[in-house]
This record gives sequence, C-alpha cells and structure tokens, in this order.
Amino acid sequence: MKLISWNVNGLRAVMGKGFMDAFAALDADIFCLQETKLQEGQIQMDLPGYRQFWNYAEKKGYSGTAIFTRQEPLSVGYGLGVDEFDHEGRVITLEYPDFNFLTVYTPNSQDGLARLPYRMQWEDAFLKYLKKLEETKPVIFCGDLNVAHKEIDIKNPKANIHNAGFTQEERDKMTALLESGFIDTFRCFHPDETGAYSWWSYRFRAREHNAGWRIDYFIVSEALRPRLQSACIHPEIFGSDHCPVELDIEI
Repeated sequence: MKLISWNVNGLRAVMGKGFMDAFAALDADIFCLQETKLQEGQIQMDLPGYRQFWNYAEKKGYSGTAIFTRQEPLSVGYGLGVDEFDHEGRVITLEYPDFNFLTVYTPNSQDGLARLPYRMQWEDAFLKYLKKLEETKPVIFCGDLNVAHKEIDIKNPKANIHNAGFTQEERDKMTALLESGFIDTFRCFHPDETGAYSWWSYRFRAREHNAGWRIDYFIVSEALRPRLQSACIHPEIFGSDHCPVELDIEI
C-alpha cells in the first residue's frame, strides 16, 4: 500500500501549479492533504476511484485536512473529540479492518511562541487519542507535525533553537510520542541521512539552497514495523513550500 502526505499550503493555489499531475504520478492508495485552506463547496475534485473525506476549519482560509482513499473505510471520525481542539479541521481518522489511519495538521506555535501553551496541550490530547485508538488496532498517522525532531532534521539547528518548530518543548513532546511505542518511518529507513527536508521557507531562496526542515512525517505503531517496506521524501515535486512524503507498507 502506497501512502502519500502533502501540506499543500492552499489547495486552490496548488491546483494551478501542477497538483493533478503530481497526484496522478504519485498514484497513491491513500493521499492526504494538510492546510487545504478551504470551506465546503469551494472546490470540486474529480478523482475517479477515490473516496474523499474533508475536515474544514471554521475560520475561513485556514488550516483544514483531507484524505482521498481507494479503500472504503469502516468508519470515519473528525477531530479529537475535545472541543477546544476541534474547530480548526486538523484531524481525520479512518478505521480499516486491520489498522486505524489518521492525517493531522499540528498547530504551529507561531512567532514569539504565542501559541506554545496551546500546542503543548494539543500534544497531550493527541497522544492520548492515539493510544486510545491503539487499544483496538495499530495506528498509521501522517501529516505536518510542525516540529523538526532532531538536529539532523533541520539545516540550521543552532539558529533556530528558540523558534517555533524547533523548541526543546516541542522536540521533547515528539520524543515522548515515539518512546510511547511509535516509529518515525523515514528515520527507520534513513537513520543518518542529512539534507532530507520536507519544508523550506519562501524567503532567502531557501529551497534553492536546501535550507529546510523535516516536519512532515509518517508515523506508525511499533506493531507495524515488520510490514514497513520503504519511506521517502519527494523534494522534486513543487507547488507548495512543503513537498510530499511517502510510506510504502504491506497491509
């Protein structure tokens, strides 16, 4: 099964930058989007063979997630079931016979870390939600987690140590999540690879110089380790300030 995740930073904008060509070329069984920045009815996607599931933020032009899947899920859920976290369209959960699948767009801590306390509460609620799902079936989740976990995951670690996405608090939450029984699939296959990034600032020609961050992930329950086949990043695909990430898994 081929799985793709892509923060498109505005789906309507990326539609004019080759999205459908990339979608066809990647040919995923499940294709996930974050930061769609849509309200219901603002776009019509013609995707033969795929079921579409959308979670919209209440705030216009903000956040939002989507999943396009060839395999019909048993059930679909939206959000975490916690009111303070469920107004921004950040989570979709699909239940399948052998696993639970999620896409997530983790809140950004913002300039000056204005939203870091909210982010810390989100992290705790999200991990609790994942562990509850794991009580019934293994979990696969993907998306923009808005954190570069280790120094190897960011071009300029020392310059960013106090910036949103690379604070010690955010990185510690990621460590705690992985230590609770989850696998960062890219690092499973590429433990020492440097220069592997999924997001680049639009400023300072960052992408041209590959001055990026790896903040987009596929993470799975430890029970699924034997089924992992490969994981990769697609920096050759443009259209957003993020690029797609991929997981191939036998399931």
